[in-house]
Amino acid sequence: MKAQGFETDKLKTSQGDLEITFLGHGSLLLRYGGKNVYVDPFSRVADYAKLPKADVILITHEHRDHLDPGALGHIRTEATSVVHTVLCEGAIAGGLAMRNGDMTAVQGIGVEAVPAYNLLHRRDSGDPFHRCGDGNGYILTFGDLRVLVAGDTENTPELKALRDIDVAFLPMNLPYTMTPEMVADAAQAIRPKILYPYHFGDTDPSRLVTLLRDHPEIEVRIRRLA
Repeated sequence: MKAQGFETDKLKTSQGDLEITFLGHGSLLLRYGGKNVYVDPFSRVADYAKLPKADVILITHEHRDHLDPGALGHIRTEATSVVHTVLCEGAIAGGLAMRNGDMTAVQGIGVEAVPAYNLLHRRDSGDPFHRCGDGNGYILTFGDLRVLVAGDTENTPELKALRDIDVAFLPMNLPYTMTPEMVADAAQAIRPKILYPYHFGDTDPSRLVTLLRDHPEIEVRIRRLA
């Protein structure tokens, strides 16, 4: 993975380290307890043929930069558990479809599906880029560490109501998700110990540092996730 130039962080949990590899865009690799957990693998950001096989894959929604059959084909094996949304069922055989509010455990990792949708940003047709009920964010439990990967969402009431989140990945890809101000608003409500802006496209993530300067309890970490 180092050969592809990815940044990696290690976070301590009550049951060993969680290693986070920032693949790019909305794509992550979380390594914990000897397992490889991928989020939204996307061929544009990495050569998945050279990455470790997946134990678990999480798909937040059906858009092609999140549901990429080519990337899945490189890392999925017969033993891989795939979690996705109902709208992904036609494209992914043999996975587990979770709806907003569902909770389960996948290979010993707690998984909770939370709503991910737009309130403000819409297509020219007037339809939201992401409709309520279609997409998931996921809260993942690694030992005593709760990690939120929010998916493509805005600062919705459901997002802002989440509590006991240690690490939050919040999207900032305009016009499809949040502005920096919306991310800051969500972060002030959720109060994660560590905030990673992700899936931020051309938006300047350093703006969050300024917006949250009066909230030292929230550590903003900027990694290569454009």
